Amino acid sequence: MKILVADDDKEIVELLSIYLHNEGYEPVVAYDGKEVLSKIHTLSDIELVILDIMMPELDGMQVVKTLRKESQIPIILLTAKTTDMDKIKGLVAGADDYVIKPFNPLEVMARVKSLLRRTQMQVSSEQPDILEISSLVINRDSHEVRTVGGKEIQLTALEFGILYLLASHPNRVFSADEIFERVWKQESVVSAKTVMVHVSHLRDKIEEATGGEKIIQTVWGVGYKIDAK
Repeated sequence: MKILVADDDKEIVELLSIYLHNEGYEPVVAYDGKEVLSKIHTLSDIELVILDIMMPELDGMQVVKTLRKESQIPIILLTAKTTDMDKIKGLVAGADDYVIKPFNPLEVMARVKSLLRRTQMQVSSEQPDILEISSLVINRDSHEVRTVGGKEIQLTALEFGILYLLASHPNRVFSADEIFERVWKQESVVSAKTVMVHVSHLRDKIEEATGGEKIIQTVWGVGYKIDAK
């Protein structure tokens, strides 16, 4: 999962990048406002932005306003300004949260995790009730999966959760840790083998019902995905 860190202070960028990497995220860095917008437009899979207010080219507030015209990507502002009005301006502009400098990097990581959880819950609630992908019809409300021909596939709750997660984000690769955290709804404290076993059982059931169709793809060393077709 890519998270963009933007600050003209390279030491802050390096520090947060180290902490993000240790938490399993992939940091993307920028040092001015124009570079932030360029990176977001170039890399479509950035999922959160940590953004300093005082930056050259475009300041953080201008970047937030620009982003909010085209995206709802979660944004955490870094600010040395401590007045309530400054905080309110940032939130009104469209930021989701703010952290006051100097900060403890662990607090920033906690804010990142909390904001991502809220965002993921919101996205999940906005997903369509029925998905059609390849030869499968997936009904979120009834937890039913059928082939286009009408044959029902009996899945466990966890198998259904994995399938719905991948199918509702076609072409996106999810790591085993991401799948565990989203489907099991707890932080990943087990080996990737747990997810691998469930994916294997899920594949077997799908292939049996569809005559061998391989819907779930493995991206070796990264995770799993379903291609949009």
